[in-house]
Formats: sequence, C-alpha cells, structure tokens
Amino acid sequence: MSTGSSRNQTLSYLMRRFDEAGVAPRTKLGQNFLIDLNLQKLLLATAELAPDDVVLEVGTGTGSLTALIAPQVAAVVTVEIDRDLFRLAGEELHGLDNVTRLPCDALAGKHRLAPEVLEAVAGHLDADPVRQFKLVANLPYVVATPIVSNLLALDRPPRSMTVTIQKELADRIVARPSTKDYGALSVWLQSQCRVETIRLMPPAAFWPRPKVTSAIVHLAVDDRLRARIPDRAFFHEFVRAMFFHRRKFIRSELLSAFKKRLDKPQVDAILAQVGIKGSTRAEQLDVETMLALAETVRARLGG
Repeated sequence: MSTGSSRNQTLSYLMRRFDEAGVAPRTKLGQNFLIDLNLQKLLLATAELAPDDVVLEVGTGTGSLTALIAPQVAAVVTVEIDRDLFRLAGEELHGLDNVTRLPCDALAGKHRLAPEVLEAVAGHLDADPVRQFKLVANLPYVVATPIVSNLLALDRPPRSMTVTIQKELADRIVARPSTKDYGALSVWLQSQCRVETIRLMPPAAFWPRPKVTSAIVHLAVDDRLRARIPDRAFFHEFVRAMFFHRRKFIRSELLSAFKKRLDKPQVDAILAQVGIKGSTRAEQLDVETMLALAETVRARLGG
C-alpha cells in the first residue's frame, strides 16, 4: 500500500497529481494511497522515530511518508517497484540527502529479501554503532507477509515494524491459539515480537478505495524472546511444516514433515517428552509449546 502526501495530499491533490503526470494507480501492485492524514500521523507516532534510526520503507508511493520520516531519522531506505511512482517520488524527495531511493522489488523471492535493499540498510547502520533499524511503511498487500516474515529471519532484524496492512493479515499476526486466524505466521512473529493492532482503517481512508479494511500494526522485536530460539532457520521451517495441513493431528504432521528421519516410536517419544497428545492439532499449541516441540525435534535429529 502506498502513501498520502506530506503537503496536504488530499484526494483532490492526489487525483490532480496523477492526472498531470498522465499515470493511474496500479491496484494490482497494492497502490491504495492513504488520504487520511490523521492516520498517517498515528503511524508515525507509533513508530517512535529517533535521530539515530535507519528506516526501511517498502512502497515509496509518491514519497509523502518518506518526506515526513526523513527529518526525524539518520537515514531512510525507500523501495518502489513502479517506475512512474519512483519518478513522482523523486520530485517530492528532492534535496533530502539522507534518503536512499531504490527502484526495485524489495523481494528476491518468496523467502528472501532483495540483496540491494539489505546492503543499503546495512551501509547506513554500519556508519554508526548506535543506529537502530526500523521498518515503517504502508505495505503493499501483495508483499506484506513475506516482507515482515523475512525481515524477522535476519540476524540483524528491525527493532520494530510499524506498518499498515490488510486487517485479515493483522488478525493472523495477533491471533491466539485455537482460533481460526492462528497459524504459522502467528507463531513465527509472536515467538520473537510483542505484537499489537493499533487502529483499524476503513476503505475510505485510501484512494483508490480497497475492498477490505486495513490496520496499523506494531511489532516490537524482543531480544529475550529471540534468545530462546537456538536455530531460527530451523524453527521457521518447522512452524510452516506443522501448519501445512491445518486439520492433521500433530503426530501425523511430524511423521509427514520428517519422514525417513523420524519413525513412529521416535515421534511418540518426542510428543511424550513435551507433554503433547498425538491427537492435538498445531493450531492448539501456544508459542511456548511450539518452541519446546521444535527444539526437542531438533535435538533428536542431532541439530
């Protein structure tokens, strides 16, 4: 999702700006521009920006949010895949020397961030050891899940992620066990972050209007939580595997995920050690139990 304007970018302003440039929003890229400036201010206030921050923004849009962030932080790396919007944002951001603009896809694949994005962020972070990495963005719906998920897989993740996303995704992020929205993403993010939905955002807050409600979500990375996970890559894959077939019992899911590596007696022993019944489903396990199960499996595999 793209942004509104730092210069009273109301609906009429945006429509005139696009008309003058001879372009139109590309909704298939998630280009729904935030026109409620109060919600934009709330997004920024929630991010709690500081002078030593290095901010990553995915979805520059017209550059309005970028222009509001830049004076408050050490550096901004902003990514825009749409060449027309990249050009428009250049006009808005001209003269902001601490802004690095990248005309590319922020993802190099479903499970990997683009190297040029990570290199740009790392370059700014390395300039001063006190700098902190944050994600602040009106995320395009189509990339919101892999962006947030892959950033958390990094050895050097953002200290916080403050984003606007589809309400459906927000519900999955904050979901509790034994609910329809609880899944692999819930476990992965809650295992390392304190998560909170800050505000719901109606379709009328954007132009063009999306067909769904959106939300501002804040994720604060907690080093104490991350320290409980000895092998994050293994845990990430493990959690996805446990929810691959949501209705399968956990015993069957383990046997399927680790066939040829764990036999039935070994799986039964693992479940008994953690105190889980074989007829339990993954969606019933809280984050702490899933962590314990993953680590027990990893130990049994010799990890």
